[in-house]
Amino acid sequence: MSGASGPVAAGERGETRIADRVVAKIAAQAAKEAVDAAPKEAASPRATVTVHRDTARVRVSLELGYPTDIGHQCGAVRRRVAERVKALAGMEVPEVAVQVERLHPTGASLAAQGRIR
Repeated sequence: MSGASGPVAAGERGETRIADRVVAKIAAQAAKEAVDAAPKEAASPRATVTVHRDTARVRVSLELGYPTDIGHQCGAVRRRVAERVKALAGMEVPEVAVQVERLHPTGASLAAQGRIR
């Protein structure tokens, strides 16, 4: 018997399933990359996902520095999460819900309020 054989037909191959927790980690890292200069005291973004076949619906919770353009930041997170999950897990992401849990005043805004001297 020879160990070498031809290519396996698509119908005979197994299926690779990526665990939900892995997709959630990809999404959380992508959200972190997308947020412009998050304050040091901000918690790392957290993500939860629901996967159905090759589709992932993602919910990201994060903290942002303030003042900032919150809409712009959330849009950047949505785009980055969808791109990275597609690239790394091969899944379509039709929905990325972004929840801003907390805003952290940045050094510039604290100085403007007279809190830093």
